[in-house]
Amino acid sequence: MKSRFSNIRYSYIISHLTALFLTLITILAILLSIYVLFSPTWLTANSIFLFIGLYAIISFFISIYVGFRSSGELKQRMDYMSLLIKQFANGNYQSRIYLNEGDEINRFGNDLNELGEKLQNQVKSLQRLADEKAELAKSAHKSAVMEERQRIARDLHDAVSQQLFALAMMSEAAIKQIEHNPSLAKEQMVEVAGAAHQAQSEMRALLLHLRPVHLSGDPLPKGIQKLVQELKQKSQIDFELVIDETIKLSEATEEHVFRIIQESLSNILRHANATEVKLEIFKRGKELFMHIADNGKGFELTGDNEKKTSYGLKTMRERSEELGGTFTIRSNVNEGTYIDIRIPC
Repeated sequence: MKSRFSNIRYSYIISHLTALFLTLITILAILLSIYVLFSPTWLTANSIFLFIGLYAIISFFISIYVGFRSSGELKQRMDYMSLLIKQFANGNYQSRIYLNEGDEINRFGNDLNELGEKLQNQVKSLQRLADEKAELAKSAHKSAVMEERQRIARDLHDAVSQQLFALAMMSEAAIKQIEHNPSLAKEQMVEVAGAAHQAQSEMRALLLHLRPVHLSGDPLPKGIQKLVQELKQKSQIDFELVIDETIKLSEATEEHVFRIIQESLSNILRHANATEVKLEIFKRGKELFMHIADNGKGFELTGDNEKKTSYGLKTMRERSEELGGTFTIRSNVNEGTYIDIRIPC
């Protein structure tokens, strides 16, 4: 209720009613002063209060009507500007507002239009820089391959090799317990199976990173379909892919989008323990939309689990922002993870 009566329309009405009240007090004071000092025959106490009462009633309704009508146009223009700002916040920099009045609000609308044009030019500059960056990346391919090999080696040492060592230790312990304590040996073999499954997921994620950075000449939809089809054959995850076959982007943008998809699927394989993954990629207007959802264990965005996936999420966010896009993630424990990305085309 408080927010409703604090908008500009009711502020206009309240200001008119305030002016009415002050006018009534002023007129009443003047008439009473004349009545007391001069006592004219035409001015009586009854006529004073009758005049004040009629004036208050009529002016009250007129003030409400005038305040409501005079604030309507101003409120509408401000709503237009508020909508334009929301469009800018959502990455739609092509939106514009057109006002015919020559007041301060019109100048404010023109400033917003100029801001939108500058933001749109910045997006184009970012995409042009992304194209230039792609060319530089090609010239530095050898060093990039070496760096990727070193990172894969670190991941193998930090994750898979330690899990394989643990598998060996638990297997040896289970073998020793088979004859003396079969129930304990069974529990240890269950742990071995879980560790083997985790190591397998880690290896799938690392193999996913070993795929070439480029799409090998394939268009983006076909490259993503090949990637998902390969993962369907090598994992127990049920993938649902919805992709617009007519999507056409620049080479640099396609490579960034492909790597974003690779990184997101790698995170799901390594951390989510998901059984279902939904991937939607479509183009609406002049924007590319990506929605990636899984039914995994999820995580708190400020907790320890977020730190484990922070490198991959940071990479995805950086790639999205390099293209002038927006990156949004939602996740809760035992409620899965949802990623939405919007990239201007």
